[in-house]
Amino acid sequence: MTQPTDNRREALLVAALSAAERGWHVFPLRPGTKRPALHGEASCPRTGVCESGHRKWEQRATTDTDRIRATWSHGPFNVGIATGPSGLLVVDLDTPEHKGSSDAPDGAATFGALCERAGHAVPDTYRVRTASGGTHLYFTAPPVARMANTAGTVADSVDTRAWGGYVVAAGSTTPAGAYEPLCGPVVACLPSWLHSILQPAPKHPQAPSMAVAGQSRRYADVALATETRNVAAAQVGEREAKLFRAARAMGRFVAWGDLPRHVVEQALQEGGEAAGLSASECRSTLRSALDWSIAHNQNRRGAA
Repeated sequence: MTQPTDNRREALLVAALSAAERGWHVFPLRPGTKRPALHGEASCPRTGVCESGHRKWEQRATTDTDRIRATWSHGPFNVGIATGPSGLLVVDLDTPEHKGSSDAPDGAATFGALCERAGHAVPDTYRVRTASGGTHLYFTAPPVARMANTAGTVADSVDTRAWGGYVVAAGSTTPAGAYEPLCGPVVACLPSWLHSILQPAPKHPQAPSMAVAGQSRRYADVALATETRNVAAAQVGEREAKLFRAARAMGRFVAWGDLPRHVVEQALQEGGEAAGLSASECRSTLRSALDWSIAHNQNRRGAA
C-alpha cells in the first residue's frame, strides 16, 4: 500500500536534487499543494538552521544535497524554488481560467504582443507548463540587480517572481495537474529590454506637501519635458521599454491632477514617434502604462 507513495516521494526527491544541481535553492511544499511545508515563526523550535532566530522559507531554501535528502525522506513534498537566492527571474504567464474569468487576458498572448511591439521574438529559454495550463519562463537575473516580484507590471496576466518569490518546480503535482518542462534545460539571460521594463519607474523628487498648485504644475511640466526627450533619444531595442517607463513615471502626475492625461499622451506620443515607433505602437503602450500608473498612484505620497 505504501509503494505508490514511496515512488512519488522518490520522484520528487529526484526533482529537488535536479534543481539543486543547477544551483537553484529548493525547499519543501506541502504534498499536492503550492504552500510551503516549513514551520512558521510562532512554532519555530529555534534549533538547527533557526538556532540564531527564525528563518523564513527563502532563507532556508538550499542546494545542500544532504539536507534535501533528509527533508524528502519524511514525505512526498512538492518542490519549491526560491527564485531570488537561485539567481532567477521567472515570468509567469497566466491563463484566463487561472484568473477566474474567461474574459481575463491570456498571459501568453499579451506577452507575445509585448515582445512583438518591442521588436523581439518571445525569448527561447527553459519553460515549465503549470498545473493550471499557464507557463513559467525561466531567466537568469542580472547579477548586479536585486529584482522584486511584480504583478501586471509587464503586461496583463504577466507576473514575475524574483527576490521574495518562489515557483513550483517541474515534477511537482497538484489536484489541478502536474508541472512539466516544455523544452530543454538551457536558461537564457534576462533580455535587456525586459529588464528595462521591470526596473522601478524613476523616483522624481516629490513636490513639498504644502506647495501651491502652480509649483506642482511647473515641476510636472519639467518632468514631462525630460521624459519626452529621453524617449525621443531612445535607441533601437530600447524604445518600447523607455516609452513604457516614461508613461508609468508620468501617470502619477495625471492621477494627482498636475497634468491632463491628453497633454502627457500627446508629448510622449511625439517622443515615441520621433524615436521611430509607429503611431499605433505608441498609443498601445501609452494606454496600458498610463492606465496602470494612474490606478496605482491615486494618493500623493507625502501629502498632508
